[in-house]
Parts: sequence; structure tokens; C-alpha cells
Amino acid sequence: MNALAEAVGSFALTRRVSRKSRAEFERWQAAALRRFLDHDLPRAPFYRLAPARLADLPVTDKALLMARFEDFNIHGLTGAEAWAALARDGRAGALTVGASTGTSGNRGLFVISEAEKYRWLGTILAKAASDLLWRGMRVAVILPQNTGLYDSARKSRLIKLAFFDLTLGPESWREVLEAFDPTVIIAPPKILRHFAAEDFRLAPARVFSAAETLDPVDRPEIEDFFKLPLDQIYMATEGLFAVTCRQGGLHLAEDSVFFEFEPAGDGLVTPLVTAFRRQTQIMARYRMNDLLRLSEQPCRCGSPLRCVDEIVGRMDDAFRLASENGPMLVTPDVLRNAVLKADRRIDDFRLIQTAPDAIELRLPPALSDEAAAVAHRAVHMLLEARKVSATVTLIRAPLPLETSRKLRRVECRLERAP
Repeated sequence: MNALAEAVGSFALTRRVSRKSRAEFERWQAAALRRFLDHDLPRAPFYRLAPARLADLPVTDKALLMARFEDFNIHGLTGAEAWAALARDGRAGALTVGASTGTSGNRGLFVISEAEKYRWLGTILAKAASDLLWRGMRVAVILPQNTGLYDSARKSRLIKLAFFDLTLGPESWREVLEAFDPTVIIAPPKILRHFAAEDFRLAPARVFSAAETLDPVDRPEIEDFFKLPLDQIYMATEGLFAVTCRQGGLHLAEDSVFFEFEPAGDGLVTPLVTAFRRQTQIMARYRMNDLLRLSEQPCRCGSPLRCVDEIVGRMDDAFRLASENGPMLVTPDVLRNAVLKADRRIDDFRLIQTAPDAIELRLPPALSDEAAAVAHRAVHMLLEARKVSATVTLIRAPLPLETSRKLRRVECRLERAP
């Protein structure tokens, strides 16, 4: 099958699966997962044998994958060879190599084939823009680094794709972006807010938040500026995990990924992902670092794919504190809500754990002293309610747009827990 045929086939499959009932979908998914376990997974040296059940496989993570990179891809490509390919043009023979930005502390590698690259293109088009595709699309992708994934879109006559390097800063490419006049924008929420604050001349038909956690405080600012609902693409080095439908539901990509969920407290879960349509680099029972709040109700769009109510943040950014009742984790959503709900005038902040018993609350100087004091007290009260003893220092300082790292309003800077 040639590359564009792979994209068309993936597009059609994604659309077809979305019309199944949940029971039909689960039967289809179970069969697809079984084929993956029997035929694709054993080709990676780490596995060798097909398991009787998925649950028989060990849980993996980024540290293991990076330490034994050659054991998780079927071509035996080593980490050193992948980094060397990335430093050149991102090509290792017929394979494409990409990497995460490393803002979570260490960079992750991925390697995919040409077929998988076009399979990804067909999938994301079916999920994100099937109604726009036939009219032609101008897609602006604004991310910290380009990857070979997007090359596949450039070979379609229906899509004009332009990549804008976030690390260069938006003013360096503002005129080019406005002249491109994108119909679809994919960008981190901080950049979409910057477009609103600086009144960029843009009139897209669809806007997607990607690459960072979308905090509730950002959504109204972005939607008011673009006069559009803000959608999301939840994607990481490890794959495409969720896309918003036209009814506003953030659907998990269960048509290519099997999700298991580990409880993380307060109704949140962390996912273990098995990417059963990937055949070059095997991702099976891979533990993600994200905290999700799953929806309890199916989406009104009728898709059988489950929805996520909120991507709360990263498990690494949960505050690790000592309390009278022993060690305690406080998740990013609880901390964020304490600040934002303290005073409606607060629309930006940083809350950083700098030591086991020390927290910094950073608020912009333009915010009133009264609102700052209320927020400071709210964080204190949150900790007191949990019988935590920690110093919360209020710092008034500008919060500039940072293009070299992901925005993390709630951030734990302690050494990572084992």
C-alpha cells in the first residue's frame, strides 16, 4: 500500500469505527489488540513471545524505554543512532525519528515508519477536520520543534501546512502567520492567549489547544478572541491520545490505543497505554505521567469512544508534602483551583514547590494587593485543611511569555520521586 493510500485507509477506518455501538467497538478493539499481541509485539526484542493476555506484560515507562531503546523497536535502532539521526535530518534509513521537547526533565525518542506516519495523518484528519478537508485546509502548527510527522501532510494537495517555531517567539513570524491566513491553528494555549492579547489578525475555522495542559482560566480568553469553541488535541511523544469532537467531547483515541487506568486519588487516573496500531516502536502497558478525569457519561455525538472531562496536569507536578497524617500528594487541579477561585480577577499565576516545606506563589504586579492577599490566604487554608505545615511565600513579579519551555502554572521542583 502506498503512503497516501495508507492515509486514506486510516481515515476511512477511523470514521467507520466511530459509528459503531460501544459493544461492537469493544469487540473490534479486542480483535485488533489480539492481532497486535500475536503478530507485532513479539517482533520487538524486549518481548519475543506473544502473551496470553495483555495483563501478563510488565508495565513500562520512559526510563526503561530510553535505557533499552533498541529492544523496543523492531529494527534494533539504538538510542545513540536515533539521536544521531535526529541531529541530521530526522531520518534513519526509511524511518523517521522524533523527540519530545524535554520540558518534563528528560527527552523521549520515537521512531516510526512511512506507513505509520501516513496512518497518523489519516487518523488525525478524520478526528479533527473531516468536515474541512474537502474544502482545502491551511494548517498552522505552532510547536517548540518540528517533527517528521508533519511531512506527510505536506504531500497532500488538500492540505497546506506551515510550521512555526515557538522557540523563536511569535513576533519573529507574526507577519508570515497572518499572511498564511490559516483555517486551522494548532498551538499551546499560552500562544493562543498571546494571539488574543496582541490582537493577531487571524480568522480560522478551527482552533486546537495542544502540547500543554489547558487550564480553565485560558479557555474563555481564547474563545472570546477567535469567536470559536476551543478544541483540544492530546498528543505526546508516545502517540495521539485524544481529540475533541464537533460536540465538544474530548474522545480518547481508543481506536488505536488500548487504555488501562491506575487510580491517582480524588477521582483522577493515570493511563497505561498500549498502541496497537504501531508496528515499528512497540508501546505496550506504557505508564504515562498525566492525570486525567474521565467522563462518566457518553458523548452526545454518538461516538463509542470514551471521553475525558479534563487533563489535569502531570503527576510529577503534584506537590509532595508532609502532613500530620503522613506523606501527602496534592494534585495540580486542587492547587490551581485554590488560587483561581480565590478572586475572579486572577487570570495568571505560578505556584511552585521549591522544597519539601516551601511553596512560592507568584502573581503579577498589576493584580490588586487585595486579590493577591486573598489568593495567598487561600493556599494557606488549603494546606491547613490537610494538616500540612509549609511556608507559602508571595512574590509579585511579571509572568512573561516563555517560549523555551512548557507553561506549568503548578510546578513541583523537588527531585523526582523514585
